[in-house]
Amino acid sequence: MKSIEIKASPRTSLGKKDARNLRNQGQVPCVLYGGEENLHFHAHENVFRNLVYTHDVYRVNLTIGDKKRQAIVKEIQMHPVSEKILHIDFHEISADKPIVVGLPVEITGSSIGIKAGGKLRQRKRYVRVKGLIENMPDALVIDITDLEIGQSVLASDLTYEKIEILEPPYAMIVGVVSSRVAAKATEEVTEAPAEESEAETGEEEKE
Repeated sequence: MKSIEIKASPRTSLGKKDARNLRNQGQVPCVLYGGEENLHFHAHENVFRNLVYTHDVYRVNLTIGDKKRQAIVKEIQMHPVSEKILHIDFHEISADKPIVVGLPVEITGSSIGIKAGGKLRQRKRYVRVKGLIENMPDALVIDITDLEIGQSVLASDLTYEKIEILEPPYAMIVGVVSSRVAAKATEEVTEAPAEESEAETGEEEKE
């Protein structure tokens, strides 16, 4: 899993008024849960841009004052209009305890079905998995080369070393569905034998 370094300052006081004052200064209030103690801290909003506005999932190496912790993002609160970051919850992680995280899906390969005119449909861009942080890949790579029209990859089809897939077994991750081009091609194939049959019948009648 990719990692990112973030340096932050402990919050000296709590409450809505203090949080509002921090935001007015371009700071983002944060909380780190899951460890021996909950840590309240803040950092400038620019520090979080590469962490928040991305498809990737990161292991965060936090330095809060003189304390160092490893964490993953659990929840981000955004302003509904400006989309500014209002608050971030982190969850502390350790090397010997499994974590649950949603990893991004990376599609590779040129599908047989798409070449035939089908259309790619990706139902899930993130898949929940469980495992140790050291075993977490950057993304879950899915090869769709052999997918034909009407076929899909389900959660039960996914297997990766040392991590467990937590999605329902029959949840569709990605598939190739029929399109107008594919439907037209299918009609042409099914109509061709009928035309040949009519031609043969006509020839027999002439004879």
